[in-house]
Amino acid sequence: MLAAWLLLYFFCHGLAHWAIGRILGIRFAFYTLGGTGNPEGYPAGMRWLFEHLPFFGVQTEKASMQKASPMARAIMWSAGVTSSAVVPTLSAFCAWKASVPGSKLFLIFAVFWAIGTLTSNWRSRTGDYSKARRALSR
Repeated sequence: MLAAWLLLYFFCHGLAHWAIGRILGIRFAFYTLGGTGNPEGYPAGMRWLFEHLPFFGVQTEKASMQKASPMARAIMWSAGVTSSAVVPTLSAFCAWKASVPGSKLFLIFAVFWAIGTLTSNWRSRTGDYSKARRALSR
C-alpha cells in the first residue's frame, strides 16, 4: 500500500502535465527524472529528501507554450500538483474500501498529505499553481 502510494505520488504529477497538456495542444521537448522543482514547498527537514527523490517530469516546448491559450497553459500547470494530491489519496481510499489492513489510518495520513501538498504549492512563488496564475494574468 505504501509503495503504491509513493509511486503514484512521484509519477502522476509529470504524467498529468503531459496528458492534459497534449489534450490542450501543448507539446513537450523531453522527459526528466529528478527531484522536485519546488523544494521550498516542503518543510526544512524534508526539503533535501524531496530535492533528490525520483519525480517524473516533463519539459514543455517553448513555441508550443507560446501558441497555447492562457487558459490551456493554466490548466496544464494546475494538472500536475492537483493529480499529486488527488490520485494517491484516491488509491488510499480504494485500499480502505477494500478493507486493506491499516488503510484507515493511512487514508487519514494521505488526506492530510494532500492538503499539505495543495496548500504548500498554492503559497509557493515557483509552484505550478503560481505558474497557472501567471499564465492567466498575461
